[in-house]
Amino acid sequence: MFENLTEKFQRVFKNLRGQGKLTEEHMDAALVGIREALLDGDVNVDVADEVLAHIRAKALGSEVLLQLSPDQQVLKIVRDELLELLGKHAKPLFASRPPSVWLIVGLQGSGKTTTTGKLGKWLGSHGHRPLVVSTDVYRPAAREQLAQVAKAVGISLWPGAGTDKPLEIAKGAIREAKLSASDVILVDTAGRLHIDDDLMAELGHLKRELQPSEILFIADAMIGQDAVRSAGDFHRRLGLTGVILTKLDGDARGGAALSIGKVTGAPVKFVGVGEKYDALEAFYPERIVSRVIGMGDMLTLIERAEEAIDHKKAAELERKLRRSEFTLGDFRDQLKQVRKMGPLEQVLGMLPKVGPFANLPKDAQVDESRLKHVEAIINSMTEAEREDHDLIDGKRRKRIARGSGTSVQEVNQVLKQYMQMRKMMKQYGALAAQGRLRGMGKAREALKQMQDGGAPEAAEE
Repeated sequence: MFENLTEKFQRVFKNLRGQGKLTEEHMDAALVGIREALLDGDVNVDVADEVLAHIRAKALGSEVLLQLSPDQQVLKIVRDELLELLGKHAKPLFASRPPSVWLIVGLQGSGKTTTTGKLGKWLGSHGHRPLVVSTDVYRPAAREQLAQVAKAVGISLWPGAGTDKPLEIAKGAIREAKLSASDVILVDTAGRLHIDDDLMAELGHLKRELQPSEILFIADAMIGQDAVRSAGDFHRRLGLTGVILTKLDGDARGGAALSIGKVTGAPVKFVGVGEKYDALEAFYPERIVSRVIGMGDMLTLIERAEEAIDHKKAAELERKLRRSEFTLGDFRDQLKQVRKMGPLEQVLGMLPKVGPFANLPKDAQVDESRLKHVEAIINSMTEAEREDHDLIDGKRRKRIARGSGTSVQEVNQVLKQYMQMRKMMKQYGALAAQGRLRGMGKAREALKQMQDGGAPEAAEE
């Protein structure tokens, strides 16, 4: 997501570089590019025009900082305006006394049931005990679908057997939650192909009777401004507390994410970034803005790395690096941990489009199957060969190729990549031995301070 927006913004900033000061002519040309970027990214027209008016007023007004170059000035103002547009990070709401009820609403086909499972997974990983229930008594097998999702995710389900009345099913789930000490009830409500009075009347009845802490609208980001309009209609008739945007990992242009909060008045609280049940993330406006303007999303990248890394293996790897003992087995283990961070296209998308990453190819495609082949090749080696690559002569390479279902050429490529990695790791180990490498925790804190507008604190020696 956001690739086209980012590319166009970067072009605007590049055209301003080298200018002595920001003139009205420069600003007019920049605004044309910014407007084109926003509209091409499927941002609501009224929202785009409002953002442009604010950018012009700030850029040509007294708020311009003289110590910044024109491209830096415009980048800062665009960043500030997009942050204003998205608002602050909206935390999930919980009742003062559990269980909290979260109503999951939206049109049919928007992904409510799958997202309910993802929310359950997210809540469970954040110390909660969720219970899911479906009140969709109209769509064939809707409740059975949620039961399958709950089983796959490993969360509790209230089946609601014996009745086809949505309110009775939901109240049964509340009773079950109190008995089982579940603290959040996720109610997967019925949807329609379009908004109608019957649907809204049922949802309004559930809202009055259940007093939910959250009413979360599921919006498919792939349908852009249609999702924004639907969310607006639901908000006017129900009073949404938040929006969950799904499929932001697909070909969505990103405009819905930027304008839905402004148009509806309901903040985006979560985003779906993949098909797996753990591919749901809290929505952090400052991180999204950083990605849109080409500065990357290093905080999310660091957090994913922290979750994926086996700290025991990391400590062992650091010990080996200090002794220059990086083996083929270590190479394989590192590839596995990188793959745990998610699709590699997403990981690359979080890198800033400046500095050493400026020349990364646009829409870089990573062949995940190629990584599996690398693992298969290394797995076909003996333990001794993984420990000492010098043992692998021509005869052994043929045996490894047969065992992994690959060619000798592919085995040679893996060994070449390993040697390059080993050389890089040797340099890494030398830096570690000198005490010049800092942990990811310190990097995260420094990034947060810079994101908040301050300078990172000096590291203690």
